[in-house]
Amino acid sequence: MAPKVLVSDKLSETAVQIFRDRGIEVDFQPDLGKDKEKLLEVIGKYDGLAIRSATKVTDKVLEAATNLKVVGRAGIGVDNVDLNAASKKGVIVMNTPFGNSITTAEHAISMMMAVARQIPEANASTHAGKWEKSRFMGVEVTGKTLGLIGCGNIGSIVADRALGLRMKVLAYDPFLSQDRADKLGVHKVDLDDLLTKADFITLHVPMTEKTANILSRENLAKTRKGVRIVNCARGGLIDEDALAEMLQSGHVAGAALDVFAVEPAKENVLFNLPNVVCTPHLGASTSEAQENVALQVAEQMSDYLLTGAVTNAINMPSITAEEAKVMGPWIALAEHLGAFIGQMTDEPIKAMNILYDGIVTTMKTEALNAAAIAGLLKTANPAVNMVSAPVVAKERGIAVSTTTQEKSGTFEGYVKVTVVTDTRERSIAGTVFSDGKPRFIQIKGINIDAEIGEYMLYTTNEDVPGIIGTLGGVMADHQVNIANFTLGRTGAGKSAIALMYLDAPLSEAVLQALRATGKFQQVRPLEFNVA
Repeated sequence: MAPKVLVSDKLSETAVQIFRDRGIEVDFQPDLGKDKEKLLEVIGKYDGLAIRSATKVTDKVLEAATNLKVVGRAGIGVDNVDLNAASKKGVIVMNTPFGNSITTAEHAISMMMAVARQIPEANASTHAGKWEKSRFMGVEVTGKTLGLIGCGNIGSIVADRALGLRMKVLAYDPFLSQDRADKLGVHKVDLDDLLTKADFITLHVPMTEKTANILSRENLAKTRKGVRIVNCARGGLIDEDALAEMLQSGHVAGAALDVFAVEPAKENVLFNLPNVVCTPHLGASTSEAQENVALQVAEQMSDYLLTGAVTNAINMPSITAEEAKVMGPWIALAEHLGAFIGQMTDEPIKAMNILYDGIVTTMKTEALNAAAIAGLLKTANPAVNMVSAPVVAKERGIAVSTTTQEKSGTFEGYVKVTVVTDTRERSIAGTVFSDGKPRFIQIKGINIDAEIGEYMLYTTNEDVPGIIGTLGGVMADHQVNIANFTLGRTGAGKSAIALMYLDAPLSEAVLQALRATGKFQQVRPLEFNVA
């Protein structure tokens, strides 16, 4: 059955057609997002939801969305999506962070030029019939120093345009490497250095705990007298009251803001101050950008629903379609390893370590982590998936860690999962062979080679004669067919294990018969999702 997607905000017809061309059933209702009750009523029918900013994806909407797998936001901001609720529900949330990058960067440059030459005020004065030529004395940007707070995708475009205007560019960004700064032609500095040297400051960072109020009263006081400040990123990055005071005192010569702490901004302390340019969050408002983000979100959602490729996800590691092909068997293996331990462990788990060896270390291990955690937790909660698993593990107080190492054995790569409880430590390792099939290769430190099937039986015993006969005899007595049988031991007469891959699930009668023989320390039926 084809996936179904609801488009509840205004997306272009071209974007809607992309869904159709990819074989996805699409329901285009561009005004539905404004009707909360109607959205709650219908959302349960859809696998995907494509939105802009009008639709509010609340916890109530997500609770009603019984089939929802992905929410795609055409744009960068996801403030209208309850990310925590989506993650708990296992719903991927995607955005399109690069579709409006040029548009937003151009708006920042435009705002800088406007405040440098007082264009809006001069325009209003001229329209009013005044000819106040001497009143509007601007400054050149050529030769001035621009300070970028944030030099990611948008900030780097602003830097490129500013260099073209013959400005000197300083950049403060904890994630900016020196090599990247050199390639961009910017000077990497700390924040205090930027504040004291920049003639213009423009912000290009997301709103987080670390960036909130980054231009605080204290930091604004560090800026050089006559600085001009531009914010086309996010409201809440600047102390608006402090900025207003410094504009009035003349310490800050001008400000240009496209975003505000409270939006829609119907009133604000910065409104009507001289040389303050304000626009109503227009950073992404060009026809090209709106079309680009709509097309991108349609492609991203289609790729995920049809191939499993994850692009620009907020709450899950991104995996391209090509990566999905390579990583698919390893993701399945990681889930099987977690599922094995989950089914073997009856007490609360305190910690989980996932070791990656060899070629697996070159893959996106965040996705493999999520798969292993999901496998572990599904025993208790079948609704857990790769998106929700890390959130649920954190809520349960399970400390998850990873270890990587170079190729250390006969396999090109393998994954080993270890969990710790109050009383014991349990581990299992596996690999993927050239046939693309995951295998268990070690349990309890005992080397094996076990193909993984949907229905399996795990037993432990002392290594004594007759175990194989006992297992085979009980299975024969109960008409259970064995597809694959694997044995392993620590040494002659010591601990031994057996893994049987069966054609059907075991009945309680079979399990009781095996336990009644008195030859087994453990008898555990196991099930794995091998679809």
